[in-house]
Amino acid sequence: MVLTAGCIVRIVQLKIQPDQRLAAAAGSPFSTRVEPARRGDLLDRRGRIIATTTLGHRAFIDPAMVTDVATIGVDLQELVGLDAVEIDRRMGPRLHSRFVPVSDILEPWQVERIRRSGLDGVGLEPRLVRHYPQESTAAQLIGAVGFEHTGLGGAEHLLDVDLTGSTGRMDYLRDVRRRPLWIDPDTFQPHDDGDDRRLTIDMVIQRHVEQRLEAEIRTRNAAGGRVVVVDPVTGELLALADIVNDERAPREGDPEPEETVPNPRLARNRCGTDPYEPGSTFKPFIWAFATEHGVVTPDEVLPTPDAVPHRTESGRRIRDVHYYGASTWEKVLVKSMNSGMAIVAERLEPTAMQSCIRRFGFGTRTHCGLPGETVGLVTSDSKWTSYTQVSVAMGHEIGVTPLQMVRAFSVFASDGNLPALQLLANDDSTDTPRIRHRIIEPSTAWLTRQTMRKVMTDGTGRKCQSDWYQLFGKSGTAQLPKAGGGGYHEDRYISSFIAGAPLDTPRLVVLCVIEDPDRRIGPYYGGLVAGPVVRDVIDHALAYLGTPPDLEDSEGLPDLLVGAGEPR
Repeated sequence: MVLTAGCIVRIVQLKIQPDQRLAAAAGSPFSTRVEPARRGDLLDRRGRIIATTTLGHRAFIDPAMVTDVATIGVDLQELVGLDAVEIDRRMGPRLHSRFVPVSDILEPWQVERIRRSGLDGVGLEPRLVRHYPQESTAAQLIGAVGFEHTGLGGAEHLLDVDLTGSTGRMDYLRDVRRRPLWIDPDTFQPHDDGDDRRLTIDMVIQRHVEQRLEAEIRTRNAAGGRVVVVDPVTGELLALADIVNDERAPREGDPEPEETVPNPRLARNRCGTDPYEPGSTFKPFIWAFATEHGVVTPDEVLPTPDAVPHRTESGRRIRDVHYYGASTWEKVLVKSMNSGMAIVAERLEPTAMQSCIRRFGFGTRTHCGLPGETVGLVTSDSKWTSYTQVSVAMGHEIGVTPLQMVRAFSVFASDGNLPALQLLANDDSTDTPRIRHRIIEPSTAWLTRQTMRKVMTDGTGRKCQSDWYQLFGKSGTAQLPKAGGGGYHEDRYISSFIAGAPLDTPRLVVLCVIEDPDRRIGPYYGGLVAGPVVRDVIDHALAYLGTPPDLEDSEGLPDLLVGAGEPR
């Protein structure tokens, strides 16, 4: 009995605290089971699911417990359709391992068959699977997750800390067949799922914007395009679309093509990262600033030329698309006259012009939450010249991002206030409201808005008027800079248009930028290329939001939602 008791004690000692010479061969008698935490959902502003997580399984093999290593691949192929050759290839160099994954995420019927089969050495590993019910809609904005279910781009990366939960674990003592013998309650740690987060994006508006923008890019054989839709009062971003035309043949002078991103969800969103020259869409900011500071009045007649280019004080020639002769300051904006902008720009002090740019938020990030946002391109004070002074007034020699443009233009739609753009919806009413800065007086904002309404009726926006809403906006057609620097292409352009609506109580501001439309196909002016996109997006979005038309001769809401489809 003493001998037997001694053997039992020795066995327990060898199991629990084996000699170091034996421990290396015996391994630990304890195992850990991981409890995966579910990643939180991403939702749009109305609670539609944009990204969600489910629990899937993949098959693995423990070669040490397989009855016949030579036939296990064939058994799994007959059971659930896995490739026997691929299984043998994966197991070949890892026969001494206890864990060899042999499949990707399995279908539910495959999981059920493996569980019922009782095949020795075959197990199922739980894995989190990320799903995107809206498919490719807003793919760049949403981003993606990696193998370990961590955010790699877009909102998935931005909100990774909030979306990621805390993994649970359980340690237990096992027998030789790795079956649990004892679980210590103190070692159990339950998992904690990640939090759901809601974006300000509306997937109905986002989907229509992407479809309309892509159609225009294909029609114009353009290099690409961007559209931003924002609520000018709250600063909430309702849609962000960025499309590059990969099917267009390269043209002479194009920059070297960028390395293709394997997953489109990991591509950068150029609405916040890549600046462009705004051209004439920048004129309303200088127009409003000069008017408010008494440098010029709307009714003042300026000595704009009637046939030949205007010459600045430094002798620089400023050309207009059309020459109208002496014109009022109001007409300068309506007809987008470069000469009139140059005349008033020379009245402003350089420090005043620089102050105007900074006050409207150019040269600074919007901090809306979009990853990788840049500050744009603004000439420094030390390099500011008389040439810069005139160029900036016309929207040249300055680089802005689409996010900066819609934020600045919202000043005219929100009684002179610069809103704080936001991509993340505020679900907690106790949070401090985002601060808005007064940039110009409400009367100046209203005056500029009325003048830009005349742009739609008497100026460059005539071809893209809405049949239901009074739009106020401005077109822009800037020459495309050469990729290597050293000036601009003579016959290649960036066409843009920005507008808001309705006139009295604006609910939306929309910007469209079309890059390098093919002149061989049709016109390239902003009001003819980007303008119709802005009009169609505004009509669709306002009708969807239930905003009644404000044109007297319109009847009912536009029937634009037919066939658009509600996102799943």
